[in-house]
Amino acid sequence: MSLRAVARRIAAREVSPIDLTRRMLARIAMVDPVLKSYATVMGDQAIADAEKAASEIAAGRYRGPLHGVPIGIKDLCYTKGVRTMGGLAVRRDFVPSEDATVVTRLRTAGAVVLGKTNLSEGAAAGYNPAMDVPLNPWNHDRWPGMSSSGSGVALAAGLCFGAVGTDTGGSIRNPSSANGVVGLKPTYGRVSRFGVMPMAPSLDHVGPMAREVADVAILFDAMAGRDPADPTSLDAPPAEAVKALGGGVRGLRIGVDRAYALVHTDAGQARAIEAALKVLERQGAVITPVRMPDLSDLVPTWAAICGAEIAAAHAATYPSRAAEYGPYLREFLETGASVTPQELAAARRRRAQLTAQMDALLDTVDAMAGPAGGDPAWPITHALQTGPLPAYHRAWGAAQPRSAEFTMPMDLAGAPAICLPCGVSADGLPYSIQFTGRRLSEALLCRVAFAYEQATDWHNRHPQVQA
Repeated sequence: MSLRAVARRIAAREVSPIDLTRRMLARIAMVDPVLKSYATVMGDQAIADAEKAASEIAAGRYRGPLHGVPIGIKDLCYTKGVRTMGGLAVRRDFVPSEDATVVTRLRTAGAVVLGKTNLSEGAAAGYNPAMDVPLNPWNHDRWPGMSSSGSGVALAAGLCFGAVGTDTGGSIRNPSSANGVVGLKPTYGRVSRFGVMPMAPSLDHVGPMAREVADVAILFDAMAGRDPADPTSLDAPPAEAVKALGGGVRGLRIGVDRAYALVHTDAGQARAIEAALKVLERQGAVITPVRMPDLSDLVPTWAAICGAEIAAAHAATYPSRAAEYGPYLREFLETGASVTPQELAAARRRRAQLTAQMDALLDTVDAMAGPAGGDPAWPITHALQTGPLPAYHRAWGAAQPRSAEFTMPMDLAGAPAICLPCGVSADGLPYSIQFTGRRLSEALLCRVAFAYEQATDWHNRHPQVQA
């Protein structure tokens, strides 16, 4: 069931937040020992939050569509009194004294936090061998996505109704597309990063993940807003993404660069995206040719900035506690520490150029369509995910050589993007489509995505989850 649907039943007092939370905790206990989507289950606190929500609703103090709804929080976000590990063995015993701003806002909206979802080590691509690795519920031998993998797995498997993710190089959109759910990477600064462990502060985005577009809009409206504790947060008008739903796409210009989006990608995915564009065109959208900027130096540019910033973020524990790090992140940190000031300055100049080019492109359309970068989920082994960086990237590059081109430009430019299911591969794995927009256009992106979603039934397909 979608978040919006269960929220309506809670509001109508057809479903008790207490019963719902107990059922979700029971389902987690039944299936998550296999899937490993949660790092920490907060059972007692979740029940207490649900009891409070039930009491408030009974007294007529209904806060809105998140009130009493069970969600998951990526274990990169601080939770007061509850360990926050960030996928790092070196932070296994870290217990914050305060909530991250995003957690505070979701709790203020009445959400019930079921627990903290697993992620890759330090939000990079690889996992620490001492930590759990989530399994894709569609196929346990396929990629679960990037660092917000636990959130994607938990949503697809029915272990929460919404979740928080973060995206530095694709880590909201990759696990959303790999697991067949919806992910929104907001404009940089639209959601506060205060209390979120940094990977690369100038690239880090915090955003919602859920099973349907309206659910993501509900979460985003609660999460977004200026935060004095985060100097990079934007002082922008309220998001009001929910209000934009149902506006349709008639007259909207949907850009597509077919050479960028559809050539040398999975053939089934290319067909699914073309079919999605036809659905939008039948609803009155104008499909408009556009041309993506040159991305030939995209990965080195992103890697230099991210590498230098993640090395700085871990300076307190690396290399002094290097033995507690996994092989993937150790190598990434070593590489990041070797970036020279000149190389970093050059990468930042190139980033500024690419940002200007992306801004100019996105100003010509209402949204741009393309792949989401994480689908179809590619074959992967536990050894690859917990092993050294070169082996992981060789396998990834062989399976999805262009995936970075579909996620990193939006992180470098700080542009918002939403992805959602648009098909199924021959072997039963989800396909996704991504819509990218100009800054602060999250409401419009939700409107476009919602129009497509309501005209199709891909969001109603779910994996068969075994206990």
